[in-house]
Amino acid sequence: MTTRDQRLAQAAQALDCPMDVEIAPGGSYRPVVRDERMLYVSGQLPRLNGAMASLGPVAPASAAPAPGTATLEQARRAARVSALRSLMLVQRTLGSLEPVQRICRMTVYVHCTSDFTQHSEVADGASELLVEVLGDIGLPARSAIGVAQLPKNASVEVELTASAHFAL
Repeated sequence: MTTRDQRLAQAAQALDCPMDVEIAPGGSYRPVVRDERMLYVSGQLPRLNGAMASLGPVAPASAAPAPGTATLEQARRAARVSALRSLMLVQRTLGSLEPVQRICRMTVYVHCTSDFTQHSEVADGASELLVEVLGDIGLPARSAIGVAQLPKNASVEVELTASAHFAL
């Protein structure tokens, strides 16, 4: 039986993301705020090896691919990367993913063209990764929101809230 931490390492390897990657804030904020049993993880962009996993707005497949746009599959992968980075921050905060009781809430922001409507399918990439690593407790309440722009021209940003059991 694999542990949550082992499954996180497997997911990181599958996405070609080293477990020791630095996840530094991009501004004046904390990557994770712990308040009693709750962990609030700041929005995570899909950075892999110093670059964004997906750039530009996500466009519908029915549209002719325009330069600088991302596909649904690229955005789903980017959502997985952002969720992975979020879990890495939770693991670093707690020392392990074993104390996690539940991923309570997740918001997935999708930088998209005005005619893109598959926000939930993009967010499914993040949800699927959470369930792969944590099992059923990884399936959160969720919102998927289309936006006109994200920092660094990223296609996706994921923020989440988790609860954990640990001594206060």
